[in-house]
Amino acid sequence: MDEISISIEGACGIIRLTRPKTINALTPDMIGAVRYALDEWDENDAVRAVLIEGEGEKGLCAGGDVRRTRDMAMAGETRAVFSFFADEYDMNGLIGTYRKPVIALQHGIVMGGGIGISSHARYRIATPSSRFAMPEGAIGFFCDVGVNAILYKTSQARALAFLMSGQTVGAADAIALGLADTVVPEAALSGIRARLIEAAQASDPDTAITTLIQSESVDAGEADFCELADSLAPIFAGAEVKDIVEGLLDYSEDGDPGAAALYASIGRHCPTSLAAIVLSHRQARHKRDVRAILEDDLGLARYMAMRPDFAEGVRAVLVDKDKAPKWQPARLADVDTTTLQRILGEAESVG
Repeated sequence: MDEISISIEGACGIIRLTRPKTINALTPDMIGAVRYALDEWDENDAVRAVLIEGEGEKGLCAGGDVRRTRDMAMAGETRAVFSFFADEYDMNGLIGTYRKPVIALQHGIVMGGGIGISSHARYRIATPSSRFAMPEGAIGFFCDVGVNAILYKTSQARALAFLMSGQTVGAADAIALGLADTVVPEAALSGIRARLIEAAQASDPDTAITTLIQSESVDAGEADFCELADSLAPIFAGAEVKDIVEGLLDYSEDGDPGAAALYASIGRHCPTSLAAIVLSHRQARHKRDVRAILEDDLGLARYMAMRPDFAEGVRAVLVDKDKAPKWQPARLADVDTTTLQRILGEAESVG
């Protein structure tokens, strides 16, 4: 398959994403191949660890192929859209609960579905070039792929600032958010990869992998984004989305440049997306289980992907690239939060 390479080196299963021109955007076939490989290797005693990587200098993975998903949604291919998300979230859950060590090499761009395929791994290795983001609010969607199963472990302020703004953060902030474990030098990554594959053959692969990672790690630097979020914690404790947005506006008008940057980002995003992001994250903080959180994601994905805002957001960002989406509704005050709460409640009852 041209989109992905599945192989075994020694005792290590290798999942290599091979769509570098799209920064390895995930397609249904790629997701299916990952799920099949993980299922096969789970029963194969000769495979003692799994390594996930992406081809090309730009990054591991820029997310799911949302342009293709948009096309399916606009064509009324509801079953295909629902199947895509169900399969992707099943893959995320497999990685997050896998009984064998899973290692992800998170170089360059790691966004959306790229976080889903890597940050659920047991060992997440970033580099100084790594850039993490969940930009779904800009395309009329919501922050899915079970990211809330990771972010509930950090503070609400850090999580919501990251999710609502869609801002890109470096490795230090990714570590502070819980999306990565460590940073290694870019130039050393290929050598580390080879040694990780060797470590899979050790009598105790987890110990060998941990020792190797610790020996190669370098200082990640300061987590400036998380520091900013911490300073704005009272705002992100607001009961409603509008309280958070209004709080950021107040700080912005008082001359806080960090709050102003967050407000500018959030203010461009789809109002319904913002509501879904906040509601789903806060529910995840109570559920604290990856499979249950992914079930919530699936319920929301079925709703959000078929709304006009998703088609419009992808159009504005990735198709026409005019960065001028027309959201429906355009105001937070008009968002149908009752439907969002009902969907999350139904997912909870099913779970």
